[in-house]
Amino acid sequence: MLFSSVGFLFRFLPVFMMIYLIVPAKYRNIILVAGSLIFYGVGEPYFVLLLIFSVLVNYGLAEYMFWEPEAPQNDRKKKADRRRQGAFIAALIFDLGFLFVFKYWDFAASNVNGLLGREYVPLLSLALPLGISFYTFQMISYQIDCYKGTIKQRADLTGFAAYVSMFPQLIAGPIVRYEEIADRMQKRKIRVRDIENGLKLFAAGLGLKVLLANQIGTLWNTIMTAGAGNLHISVAWLGAIAYSFQIYFDFWGYSVMAMGLGKMLGFRIPRNFDDPYASKSISEFWRRWHMTLGRWFKEYVYIPMGGNRNGALRTICNLFVVWSLTGLWHGASWNFVLWGILFFVLLTMEKRSFGKWLEQTKLLGHVYTLVLIPITWVIFAITDVRQLGAYLGNMAGVHSGEIMVGVSQCMRYLREYGILLIACVLFATPYPRKWYYKWKDRWFTVLILLVIFWFSVHEIIVGSNNPFLYFRF
Repeated sequence: MLFSSVGFLFRFLPVFMMIYLIVPAKYRNIILVAGSLIFYGVGEPYFVLLLIFSVLVNYGLAEYMFWEPEAPQNDRKKKADRRRQGAFIAALIFDLGFLFVFKYWDFAASNVNGLLGREYVPLLSLALPLGISFYTFQMISYQIDCYKGTIKQRADLTGFAAYVSMFPQLIAGPIVRYEEIADRMQKRKIRVRDIENGLKLFAAGLGLKVLLANQIGTLWNTIMTAGAGNLHISVAWLGAIAYSFQIYFDFWGYSVMAMGLGKMLGFRIPRNFDDPYASKSISEFWRRWHMTLGRWFKEYVYIPMGGNRNGALRTICNLFVVWSLTGLWHGASWNFVLWGILFFVLLTMEKRSFGKWLEQTKLLGHVYTLVLIPITWVIFAITDVRQLGAYLGNMAGVHSGEIMVGVSQCMRYLREYGILLIACVLFATPYPRKWYYKWKDRWFTVLILLVIFWFSVHEIIVGSNNPFLYFRF
């Protein structure tokens, strides 16, 4: 089910919130689990069983880590350590195994078969369950925290199921650590003020998704329809800029809606973006973009591997592993691997040489970042390697044949989408967000958000289905 759908806005959400607010507080986790499974099951009627099975297995293994068997005092610690280690390894194998089978099996099999020259490994052709990368990472973070003993409050079964399946962030994050919501999972108060602020955030996020991301996405789709290898350099760059705005407002819009829904439910879902297009370097960009994913890889992969504590060569190796995995996390395709490795190269260069200088020279830093980011998003967007090479060639002014979409067409696109592009530029700066938090309690802000909401609803009704881009990851 989509947040930006009539079914969610006028059926699921009102009915769910009415039940959620009426029932006694001690039953709200049960209502949250039931509502989340219905929310997920509408779009994934079969994979909801996989989600339930994963929750039960992970909860059982996490609890097994803390089970105290009867044994002599001197043997108890050794047995407890072996049991905890065994349960942790079993949980990792289970979670990563399911993720590999559904998301990466066919990619690995195709490459193995290609190298061997015949089909030795069968393709499974399985549909990808929505949000499997997000909820798998949440379960793994819980297992790691349990294994390390950093969990202050362990979840009961209902609380753990609510943590994993919570519908505001089930399908596209943010990736939440259990410790961030543990207190509120046990006891939470929902005030009228929280519901009001949550509705405001939700309306703002809906506008970012429907009125900016969806609309500018039509420009990218139109340019791609013309063919990746037939574009004038101006058209190629315009398309790359359009996709850069689309993916940002699409994912940021979802994250803002998730934060708003979380407030309405009594939770504080962490912020996932911090004006990333205002960055002065690629390193700063990744500190501001999809912050919960970056934090997950830092805390659960980079630091355990040694981080930057064991010399320059080891640091570079650690960064390479993290960014290769970051690329693969987004999708089972070589363009995502290339995308991750490109960020590894850029971040390593900045870390080893000119990064501090970039952040000190603000203007050049902004220009440098704003030139590179659209190139990285083109690599991210185009999964066909040949088409990707052709499009990047167009952006460099290199063409393999006759230009089919030239300067005159670029000017027409600018006339049609000029106001929208200006709006995207404005909302990619920190100023609208700062304005919102300064004036969010004023009557005119409420009026503006109401207009945004109903205009978004109108666009949802008359427009075509356009799911969130990060649903496929």
